[in-house]
Amino acid sequence: MNKKGNIIIIVAPSGTGKSTLIKSLKEDFRELHWSVSFTTRPMREGELDGKHYFFISRDEFIKKKDQGAYIEWAEVHGNFYGTSKGFVETKVNHGFSLLFDLDIQGADNMKAEFGDDAKCIFIVPPSIEELEKRLRGRGTDSDEVIKLRLENATKEIKRKDDYDFFVVNEDIDTAYKDLAGIVKGLLEA
Repeated sequence: MNKKGNIIIIVAPSGTGKSTLIKSLKEDFRELHWSVSFTTRPMREGELDGKHYFFISRDEFIKKKDQGAYIEWAEVHGNFYGTSKGFVETKVNHGFSLLFDLDIQGADNMKAEFGDDAKCIFIVPPSIEELEKRLRGRGTDSDEVIKLRLENATKEIKRKDDYDFFVVNEDIDTAYKDLAGIVKGLLEA
């Protein structure tokens, strides 16, 4: 019987460097397959449908949700996100390891579905002040959105010990070294 694949979930508040860290993981760990989620949020510059997300309408998302097509789904900042049940089950059962980029709600749902088979790594900013500086530095969000993201981040950071691992991203190189060490250990287990 083939060994089942790993489920590795990266969780973090917006602005913690999660996307940068995941990009490096994908380059260095070619055996990890990316789990592409569905979303109703608008496509950002440089994103491609089917690579970064499957971008669908709100009505289409709700129809799929009602049909039970998602392992987990959540409404975050006014947009829906969901992970395809069929995609995950097929990949994992065929021995492929999957990498996920999820929010707190998504990670909680994946843990409920897969238990200890799903490993969650929480990325923590060094402080809320630094997180605000990073969010403002991106220049992609309004003051209202930044305020909402900071409020959510404050609540989310309190949950860091609820997950299997956490990495503090004060320095991106050090954070990546810590993250890569965790992922390597999970893949070798």
